[in-house]
Amino acid sequence: MGGFDIGQIDDVIHGRMRLGIMAYLADAEAADFNELKALLDATQGNLSVHLRKLEEAGYITIEKSFLGRKPLTRARITTKGRAAFKTYLEALGKLIG
Repeated sequence: MGGFDIGQIDDVIHGRMRLGIMAYLADAEAADFNELKALLDATQGNLSVHLRKLEEAGYITIEKSFLGRKPLTRARITTKGRAAFKTYLEALGKLIG
């Protein structure tokens, strides 16, 4: 393992669902709730929990609005989230390396 510290792996990102959200948002910048739900094959409750955890960490922002009469929830990656995701990928690369 040559000096690699497993503690460098960010627990907030390192979960299948949250990793999927972060990977998608790192590329797309923003996505609406239903788009993420379909993409990740998630239930509404499960996706909500994971989005909240990422939001609490400051990695994403959640924007709530309306499209006509329908509620619209969008997740957007933050500058802090983009930096954390980059660090996460580098740490993972060292682990695998």
